[in-house]
Amino acid sequence: MRNEQHNRRKVSNSSGYSSRLESLPPQELERRRRAARIRQIKRKRRRRKMILSALLVLFLAGGAGTALFYIGRDFLAGPVCSYSIKQEFASYQSAVADERAGLFADGLCVVSGDQPLDSVSLEEDQEGLLLDLNDQTVMYSKGAYERVYPASITKIMTALLAFQYGNMDDVVTITQENVTLEEGSQVIGFVPGDQVTMDQLVHGLLVYSGNDAASAIATHIGGSTEEFVSMMNSYAAKLGCTGTHFTNPHGLQDENHYTTPYDIYLMLKEALKYPEFTEITQMSSYTLTYKNSEGADMSVSLMATDQYLTGESTAPKGITILGGKTGTTSDAGNCLALLCQDAYGEPYISIVMGASSKELLYKQMSSILQNVNTENNI
Repeated sequence: MRNEQHNRRKVSNSSGYSSRLESLPPQELERRRRAARIRQIKRKRRRRKMILSALLVLFLAGGAGTALFYIGRDFLAGPVCSYSIKQEFASYQSAVADERAGLFADGLCVVSGDQPLDSVSLEEDQEGLLLDLNDQTVMYSKGAYERVYPASITKIMTALLAFQYGNMDDVVTITQENVTLEEGSQVIGFVPGDQVTMDQLVHGLLVYSGNDAASAIATHIGGSTEEFVSMMNSYAAKLGCTGTHFTNPHGLQDENHYTTPYDIYLMLKEALKYPEFTEITQMSSYTLTYKNSEGADMSVSLMATDQYLTGESTAPKGITILGGKTGTTSDAGNCLALLCQDAYGEPYISIVMGASSKELLYKQMSSILQNVNTENNI
């Protein structure tokens, strides 16, 4: 009831006020309206000043608190250090990094630097490794993380992708791209239209180091050489090969095609997961049969490029060569990465890069392998 009376009074008052304004002369009415607008503007300005004053007080209070905090910290905690998220989480990040490194290194030989052997003398610009896979120990190391040209040692990665993604019974048709290679490079001798199985290509790849076989594997599995190279680099990254970049499937010279001795070790270690790899790389020779473009049977005898397998060089007593890969170009020099085992069947990986001649390469490799015998008192 009271609310209704109050509302009626408000309506009555506003109606009366409006009627009084309407009865005023036009000049007086305009003056009053102008005065009302001025009062409204002044009220807004006062409110704005009050808000700004309050914000200023809060800002000054916060600044004073911050200053007191830093002054107190100077007296109580020593020199002031700028904020760093790395410092704040240093212990956490270190723990996580150590854990990840431990997980990655589990089952790996960890090379921390050069480790000499009295019997081994590589030239200044050469690199080499001898790793005990069973004990995960580094017996010899020189330039393990140095960038090197791998030459045909590249074909270890090509073979890995062939084993992982290829069907060994697939019949591959040789294309012009597969045989258009650098003049003088090692080739089996295919011509466009030849029909070769993937198994035969892999044998030609690993036994004889055929660059035409590498190219044919790449285009068959990757659909194109470029896509296969992308697969090679992805697989290398998955293995932890941080110093490797491939540009082709065969290892012909390219300044952007490189690796490191340690990354070669990671690739060879991965190859041990495929029994067919060592079955092929232990062969001293292989007869490759295929059909030419007219359907006629063709055959070619291939000799291994590893002189330990052909008998041109002799491994130290007690050493069994399980295979590996050779590599030779003018820029890479003479290179050899081996899987071998001692008289007790324990596996080792040995690598020599950049020898000036094949004779020196096998002499140096034998001087490295002799230490396997010494370690086991054979």
